[in-house]
Amino acid sequence: MTKGTLYLIPVVMAENAVAKSLTPFLVDTINAIDEYIVENEKTARRCLKEAGLKTPQSDLIIHDYGKHNREGSLKPYFKGLEQGKNVGLMSEAGCPGIADPGAEIIAEAHKRNINVVPLVGPSSLLLALMASGFNGQSFAFQGYLPIDKMARAKKIKDLEGFAERFKQTQLFIETPFRNNPMLEEILRTCRPDTLLCIASNLTAEDEFVKTKSIGDWRKEAPDLHKKPTIFLLYRTK
Repeated sequence: MTKGTLYLIPVVMAENAVAKSLTPFLVDTINAIDEYIVENEKTARRCLKEAGLKTPQSDLIIHDYGKHNREGSLKPYFKGLEQGKNVGLMSEAGCPGIADPGAEIIAEAHKRNINVVPLVGPSSLLLALMASGFNGQSFAFQGYLPIDKMARAKKIKDLEGFAERFKQTQLFIETPFRNNPMLEEILRTCRPDTLLCIASNLTAEDEFVKTKSIGDWRKEAPDLHKKPTIFLLYRTK
C-alpha cells in the first residue's frame, strides 16, 4: 500500500495576516485533505477557516499533539498516513518543526519512510533575520535562554562573544510575558556598540522591527510585554 504524504502547514502569526502569509497552493492543499496533527486544536481550526477551508469542520480528523498528549505512543498519529491518507501538520503559529514539538512527528515520518512536504509560509525567525540587516549567511537560533538571572546573563554574554568571534548572527526568543526582563538583561549585559535587532509582532498590523546599538536602545527601550518577539545580536567590529 502506498503511504500518504505529511504536509507541513504554516499557521499565520497574527490576526488579519492570512492574505500576506499563505499561498494559493497551501489553500488548495488544506481543501484536499481532512486529517491533521496539530499543536493547538483551537488555533488550527481558526487558521483553517480563515485560510479558506471548504470542508465542514465536523468532517475533519484532528489529532491533538498539545503538551499534555506527547508522552504516549506516536502510532495513532500515523494510522491514516500508513493507510495512504495525506495528513497536515500544524504548529500553534508559524512553521511546523521550527522551535516546535512537531519536529518529533516529522522525524517519525522519516523513520516510517513517509514523504514529508514543507509548504511555504511565515517563519518569524527568517522574517526577523531578513529585516535585521545582520549576517544572513552565518546565523544560529538559540531558542529560549535560561530563566535563572545569572545563567541568562552569562548566556547573553556568550552569544555576544559568538557574534563577534564568528561574525554570526545570534537569534533567541523568550516567553512573551518575560520579554521586558529579557530586554533589560540584554541592555545591562552587552557592550554599547553591540547591535541588537528587536522584531516584534511580525506580520501583525503593529509589527515592529528595529536595529540599533545597545547604547541607543538604552536611551529608549520599547515595551515588549506579551508581544511575540525575536531578539537578534550581532557585532560588526
